[in-house]
This record gives sequence, structure tokens and C-alpha cells, in this order.
Amino acid sequence: MPLSQIARRVEDLDRARRFWRDTLGIPELYAFPGLAFFDLGPTRLMLRETGQRDPADLLYLAAPDIAAAHAALTARGAQMTGAPHMIHRHPDGAEEWMAFFNDDEGRDLALHSVVR
Repeated sequence: MPLSQIARRVEDLDRARRFWRDTLGIPELYAFPGLAFFDLGPTRLMLRETGQRDPADLLYLAAPDIAAAHAALTARGAQMTGAPHMIHRHPDGAEEWMAFFNDDEGRDLALHSVVR
């Protein structure tokens, strides 16, 4: 069971469900009129239909293999806005990598990976 929950407002719940479930491959837990819930590991994502496009905070989705995740999302039709790239190298040599893309409403999302 998820330990925490985040909420994201969406214009069209059916379209958003297809994007999160089918394009991103995120497991859908359940849905009912106006709401849908997805399993993001220890966090549950709640999508709430508002009927309008609202701004949204950037969500970072963990990807153990960012290159493979980028390729898989591209193949499933995600609108990638950049290739995976290193954004930081820690003193221990671990590298932080990101790749950005848009959700079904054109808002930013990102893949994030730590490479050791």
C-alpha cells in the first residue's frame, strides 16, 4: 500500500488515464467518476478531473535505466522534449540524469535516474 499521495488536476480524466496507464505504463489502482489513482511505488498519484487545463508542478519519475525508459516512452508516443543528460556528478562519482517530456496536457514531467 502506498505511503503517501500526491494530487494532480487534469482537464479530461479519460485522456489522462490513457496517458498515465498506456503511454507511461504506470499501474492504475482504481478509478471512479472524476478520480483515478495510480501506483508510483511508495506514493499514490491521484488524478482529479477539473474540466480545465491547470498549471502543475513538475513530477520526477524514477527510472532505473533512463535510456531504456526514454526509448520505451518514445516508442509509446510520449512527447519527449529532450534526451537523457547528466545534470550533476556527486563527489562519490554517482551521476544524476534527467530526461524531460510533456504530459497529455503539455505540462512538464521528467524521468530521473542515479547512475553509480
